[in-house]
Amino acid sequence: MRTTEIEIRTGNKAVVYDLGDEIDQFLAEAGAKDGLLHVWVPHATAGLAVIETGAGSDEDLLTAIDQLLPRDDRWRHQHGTHGHGRDHVLPAFVPPYASIPVVGGRVATGTWQSICLVDTNIDNPLRRVRFSFLPG
Repeated sequence: MRTTEIEIRTGNKAVVYDLGDEIDQFLAEAGAKDGLLHVWVPHATAGLAVIETGAGSDEDLLTAIDQLLPRDDRWRHQHGTHGHGRDHVLPAFVPPYASIPVVGGRVATGTWQSICLVDTNIDNPLRRVRFSFLPG
């Protein structure tokens, strides 16, 4: 298995960050042909989504998260910025992992699918993402 961990700066606002370039670079450096890519976010307040980006779906996802998990005082987890407790619930809805087939050295996603880091935690602007490639 080939594995590496990278850092992504997400800043101080909620983001859906397309990991496509970083994944392509990792697979090229790993000499990947066919196998399985596993992506892992080792954080309690971030997740991964396979979603279309650039056509508004990424913003729609953030809006849906805000509606489903409002940033308010309902959360028992109270440290950090106002409503930060919801960030700790996020990974139950947007999991911190994804496994994607790799065929011919490229992820076998659909035409409009992107593998994205979803980070709503405005208290932590730096995220780690681990890529692991298991050859077939």
